[in-house]
Amino acid sequence: MKLVDIGANLTHKSFEPDFDRVVGDAIAAGLAHIILTGTDLPTSKAALTLSENRPDLFSSTVGFHPHIAQSVSTAHMSAAIELAGQAQVVAIGETGLDFNRNYSPPDRQFALFERHLELAVELQKPVFLHQRDAHEALHDLLRRYRPRLSGGVIHCFTDCEAALMDYLELDMHIGITGWICDERRGELLQSLVSKIPADRLLIETDAPYLLPRSLQPKPRSRRNEPKHLVEVLNTVARHRHEDAQILASQTTENAMRLFGLDDKVVHC
Repeated sequence: MKLVDIGANLTHKSFEPDFDRVVGDAIAAGLAHIILTGTDLPTSKAALTLSENRPDLFSSTVGFHPHIAQSVSTAHMSAAIELAGQAQVVAIGETGLDFNRNYSPPDRQFALFERHLELAVELQKPVFLHQRDAHEALHDLLRRYRPRLSGGVIHCFTDCEAALMDYLELDMHIGITGWICDERRGELLQSLVSKIPADRLLIETDAPYLLPRSLQPKPRSRRNEPKHLVEVLNTVARHRHEDAQILASQTTENAMRLFGLDDKVVHC
């Protein structure tokens, strides 16, 4: 079984003390490739450096999270554009809209999101999207750009069925995290995951966030790691009433196709 974690924040400072151990455990758990998420300029640079050093294991994204939209300057965006053209960068993002916390004004989020979409169209790389309490606005802009985009994924999907159907109608991929392993918050997602077409389903950890609550025994640390992608896979398989091995192969093939990983992941 070979898995692809389409979103892990391994440049997070919590991984500095034991990065090599975390990577070794991920490989031992069956991970064949990890896409490292860029959420600002420093993490985008660090993710690219890691992926250039280990192209067999890592790829990266370049982008600015909507939380920091108000602090992203023209110079920051210019630097990101230069990074985004590198071969190891396989997606534009993390980008999108977050009206739940509104750490940045909605108009600044919207403008930055559109700039990411323009870049994705220019480079013909898929988008890695964040959306929270902003479906209508995000969907409206995404729909306008979708004919020119190469593709994309709604990262860490946790929304309702109507939103899911809207994204699927745009031929987007859907990323499922350890949120589905939460017996409290994940109930709706558990009921919806079977509605995602097999060729549009992706899995991710969003490490160090969203540690699966269903892990047994419970880890001492609340830090999530790529090795726990196996728990996400098994939980998704259970709620889809599918074989985990078959689902592993399908999600890996989906990731390879969307992000152009054919020369990085051994076919399973």
